[in-house]
Amino acid sequence: MNNKDKLPVRKKPAHPSPLCIVNRPTILFVTVCVAGRRPLLCTHAAHTLLLDIWHRADHWHIGRYVLMPDHIHFFSAPGNTETTFGRWIEYWRSTAAREWPVEAEKPLWQRDYWDRQLRKGDNYHEKWEYVRNNPVRAGLATNADDWPYQGELNELRW
Repeated sequence: MNNKDKLPVRKKPAHPSPLCIVNRPTILFVTVCVAGRRPLLCTHAAHTLLLDIWHRADHWHIGRYVLMPDHIHFFSAPGNTETTFGRWIEYWRSTAAREWPVEAEKPLWQRDYWDRQLRKGDNYHEKWEYVRNNPVRAGLATNADDWPYQGELNELRW
C-alpha cells in the first residue's frame, strides 16, 4: 500500500476563498458541468444566453472561456464588489436555469463546480492552451480557432 492509497477520497470539491495578494492578480480556473453531463451547451442559443447573463452578472469578470457540449471551462477574476465567488457562481447558474428556453432540460447544472486559483502567469497560459484545444481532442473541431463556442469577455492580465 502506497501513501496515495491512504488519502481520503474527496466526494465533492473544496472551495477555498481566493487569496488576494498585493500586486498580483486573482484569477480562478473554473469548470461547471451540465447535470447528467447532457450535451446541451453547444448551440447558438445557449452560447448567447450565457454571454448575456455573464455581462449582467459582473461582480466577477469572465475572461477566456470554452463551452463544450456538457461543460464549461472559464477563467474569472473579481470585479468591483465584495460578492464572494460562490455566491456569484450560484447567481449566474440559477439565472441561466431560470431563463433556459427548454423546460424539459431542467435541472440544468450539476450541484457543484470545480475551481482552482492560478498561482503563476505561466499557469494561465498553459491552462488556456489546454482548454482551447479541448474541442480538437474531443473530435468536435479540427482547429481550436474554428470552435464557435469560445471567446474572451474581459482581458484578465497576469
